This record gives sequence, C-alpha cells and structure tokens, in this order.
Amino acid sequence: MIPVPGSTPTVLLDSGANAECTAAWLLQFAQMGAAYAVQRLGKPEPLVALLSIGEESSKGNDLVREAHALLAEPGALRTGRFVGNVEGRDMLTDAADVVVADGFTGNIALKVLEGTSRVVRDAIRGAITSNPVSSAGGLLIRRPVNRLRDSLDPENVGGAILLGLRKPVVVGHGSFGPKGIAGAVALARRAVDEDMVGRTHAALEAAGALRSAPAGSFASVKPETPGTPG
Repeated sequence: MIPVPGSTPTVLLDSGANAECTAAWLLQFAQMGAAYAVQRLGKPEPLVALLSIGEESSKGNDLVREAHALLAEPGALRTGRFVGNVEGRDMLTDAADVVVADGFTGNIALKVLEGTSRVVRDAIRGAITSNPVSSAGGLLIRRPVNRLRDSLDPENVGGAILLGLRKPVVVGHGSFGPKGIAGAVALARRAVDEDMVGRTHAALEAAGALRSAPAGSFASVKPETPGTPG
C-alpha cells in the first residue's frame, strides 16, 4: 500500500515477491489487486494501471506491452477498470488505485519512493531548525508536518499482504524496527478480523478470475507456468 497524502493509498503489486514474471502473471496481479482494492479501500470500480516508461500502449519492454494487450481485452478485468500505462511520477496521485509491475521493477519503484520521502522529511526538518526564526515558525506547523511524516512512514504501513495465498501472510520491510514489526502484527490481526483473504477470494470468484488448483501445488509452480491467484 503506497500512502498518497490527502487520498486513499495506491495498491502496488508486485513489490518484490516475484522478480521475474510473465504477462499472464501481471494479468493475475491486476485481478488480485483490483479485488483487494474493492475490499480494503472500498473502491467499487478501482482504476488499474501498468507501470511503464510512458503512457502510450507501445511504450515499455516486451513484458509490459504483452501484459497491456491482455489487460486491454474486453472482460479481462471484471472487477475494476484498466486505464492503461502510468509512469513512476503517477504513483503518488489519483491516476490509478492499483499499479501493476513485475517484482523487480515494483521493488525498485517502492525503494525510490521510500528514499525520496526520507530525504524530503529530513530536508524539511533541517530547514525548519536552521535558524531561530524558522524554528519559531516550525512550532506553528509541527502537528500537520508530523501527521504528514507519519502518513509517509513505511513502518506505519505495517508491511504488505502477500496476495495469492490461502491464508493471511504479511511481509515486513527488511529495515523494520520495533514500530514496523508492531505495525505488521497489527496488519496481520486486521487481515484476520476483516477476512481480507476470504473476501478477496470471493471477489475473484464472483468475477470468474479463479482457476482451480489442487491444494499444496504452489511449490511446484515454475516461472513459465502462470500461478493461480486465490
């Protein structure tokens, strides 16, 4: 979940679980992300986009172009609406509720956003404390600035729900401290209390986006064989 100041978060997937993907996987990510956005964000028709280097359908590598063609087919997304490509600068806007990428690209985008957020926060803090006058002004805006800081802090997000599994799994950031771990535990509890996995599965099933797979078969899935969301 990517925090967007003044708006609902953006669902980013994959953000690192699968570094190498197929176009069919990206279609499945879009289906899962849209169903999750309906349940988690309360979006009746979430906007779904592909992360690329340009808005045109011809932009991007072979994977993105092939995935774009799959997502643009009628009925590809029965939950949500495909709005085409978005660029990295659009991830903190209302351009899309769900942004789809392979895990390699998504993880880099996530880390760039986190690093930029940290640098900006430190720069604001440094500017406010640079002299007595600015420090006095800083006291007046301390509360809203602190709220903004907290909303952008990855540790407050609490990690990510690993979609596509039959039980709730929360993946925490490798750099999490005690606050981040506590947030991940709280997110796991919320996932259980709100039945996030079950409700997302039900939404996918209602949309006809599931394929049957025997329980316990996921360990044998190979990169050339699309996985089964659910």
